[in-house]
Amino acid sequence: MNSRTPRIASLTSDIVSRDPLWDTLMRLQFHLIRASATAGLAVVVGCHSAPGPLVPAAAAPISSDQVAAWVKATVPTDPRLLRFKWLFRDERSSAGGRGSARIAPPDSLRFDVAGPFGSNPAAAAVVADSAIWVRPEDVIKKLVPNYPLMWALLGVARQPDSGAVLRGLTQGQMAMWQYASGADTVEYVRTSESPGKLLAEVRQAGKVVGRVETQFAADGSPASARLTVPSVPARLDLTFLSSARSAPFAPSIWQPPPPKP
Repeated sequence: MNSRTPRIASLTSDIVSRDPLWDTLMRLQFHLIRASATAGLAVVVGCHSAPGPLVPAAAAPISSDQVAAWVKATVPTDPRLLRFKWLFRDERSSAGGRGSARIAPPDSLRFDVAGPFGSNPAAAAVVADSAIWVRPEDVIKKLVPNYPLMWALLGVARQPDSGAVLRGLTQGQMAMWQYASGADTVEYVRTSESPGKLLAEVRQAGKVVGRVETQFAADGSPASARLTVPSVPARLDLTFLSSARSAPFAPSIWQPPPPKP
């Protein structure tokens, strides 16, 4: 399991620049976003109680081979380039922009986001559930507090940690499974019908870190995803614009961006 997850802070204080034009654009954007987002965010703000677990108590012990088969069904078979719009909201502010994710199966990811007009970019290179590098170091974790949740936003489930206790069951076209290491758990629910859905939830010491719901298009590519963090509360929405197969990514993709002069 990952170490204690940091609390998500307001993203706007981290990506707002000192450029007056940028500040003006961001203020205009916030007013527009707030007008359309107030009703949706009120649901998150008005309900601080933790949701129930995804996997029912009736789930029985399962084998690592069974888990591997369920996880494999979520992993792209070839390199993928996903492009999306993102919108982050908490009780104090809203911010959004565009981003991309490059997935190199089975477990490598380059994740990029930026504000309007490509301003204040942030990026991370991830292998499995660990970051190789993050630039700037504290921005990505304010969007997504946990790497299994980041993968789930892209429609991908992760393998369990070594030694985790495995439970699961199937109901029709739905598979539900859980990894438990003491009081820490990762749970998934996946529907194989078309269009499908992937739910993921991470708890640490029994407390919900975050829950993801990813919807898939008819071709199996992600269409939309939502991360909810009840403790803040905060919400991150991704709307996918495209999903394309890619040639193997150049080695430079996995290198951090050069420092700004």
